[in-house]
Amino acid sequence: MELTEPHSRILALDLGKRRIGLAISDPLGVTAQGLPNLDRTNKRADLDALERLARDREAGSFLMGNPINMSGNEGRQSAWVREFAGALERRTGLPVTLWDERLTSVEAGRVLRSSGISIQKRAAAVDRLSAVILLQSYLDSL
Repeated sequence: MELTEPHSRILALDLGKRRIGLAISDPLGVTAQGLPNLDRTNKRADLDALERLARDREAGSFLMGNPINMSGNEGRQSAWVREFAGALERRTGLPVTLWDERLTSVEAGRVLRSSGISIQKRAAAVDRLSAVILLQSYLDSL
């Protein structure tokens, strides 16, 4: 799916079991900025929080990382992400684009390791940075 509004923000999600890394684009779709992670509780609460965040940040669409295997095939994780994306789209009425997230977490970990921050802080930062890298790669492709 493509963006329905050319000048609306995109809210990117790096969906994990415990946390959702978040990033948002500027209104023109040029740059990605990280947002605080969303600590997951249950699906309904997660969808409520994402709906509020999209409204508050004036997002016109969502971008979600699609965990495709290195072989290019979709696995169980990808099916789980697709199901969540469908629920998010139904809940908010906003389009959800799935984007290949291969290597985003690896790249985020590399960047954070080279920055010298502690392992404890790195664990929380990797989700947000993964969402930023995911969104920026999507924006660059446009």
